Amino acid sequence: MPEFKRISPNGVERALEKAERYRLLNEPWDAESICQDILEIEPQNQRALVLLLLARTDQFQHGRGVGEAAAREVLPRITSEYQRAYYAGIICERWARTRLSHGAPGAAAAVYQWLREAMDWYEKAEGLRPADNDDALLRWNACARLLARHPELKPELESREEVMLE
Repeated sequence: MPEFKRISPNGVERALEKAERYRLLNEPWDAESICQDILEIEPQNQRALVLLLLARTDQFQHGRGVGEAAAREVLPRITSEYQRAYYAGIICERWARTRLSHGAPGAAAAVYQWLREAMDWYEKAEGLRPADNDDALLRWNACARLLARHPELKPELESREEVMLE
């Protein structure tokens, strides 16, 4: 495999803008690659770490081998406690939505559990949030509405009891 070329420290800001653009263009693999290049020269660049995490969650829906564990491995490098909690919620929520859209048999209980975990993370982030930042509340509400729209999403125990009663 060829050796990767290093970007210049002066090119980081432009590279971050490109990574954001590639995410918006639904090309998360390119965004992830750019973030990795940035992190090679600035390992603690918080914006690049968040973009890397988001690029990885963008790939969930494509089913190309990027799982929630790959996104979670970025979390410890994020220095803000609020952001760690918020993005842990994002990972869980996006993983749940992906599982729901794929509609695998028996996935309802797992999707429910992932959404509840996301909501727990958003509640933690809510307690840590900066003033006037309602992002965690907006995400919590989105999860709650998704659960309301899909009554088939229930805890595993509840799902098993219904099967036994039938």
